[in-house]
Amino acid sequence: MMFPTLDPLLHAELRLAVMSLLISTDEAEFPYIKEQTGATAGNLSVQVDKLSAAGYIEVEKTFKGKRPCTICRITDKGRQAFKTYIEALKSYLEVSKS
Repeated sequence: MMFPTLDPLLHAELRLAVMSLLISTDEAEFPYIKEQTGATAGNLSVQVDKLSAAGYIEVEKTFKGKRPCTICRITDKGRQAFKTYIEALKSYLEVSKS
């Protein structure tokens, strides 16, 4: 039996956590994602950049008053990649049940 390839971009714990949050909320501000994942700002920023470069999320930088505000949104490509990743994981779990 051949196992499906797991998307290495989503297989990293923090990137998977970011995608999981965005799947359920569509969009979230950077501080919320940071709080929910427990990541440092620097590490989260690097991982958000990787997801954005892959087209899995969109990053919008705006201001709330005079304070910068970064909003992350999941894209259709990101939704599909997440769905494919979950289906691949399920196939691994099915083998362990038999």
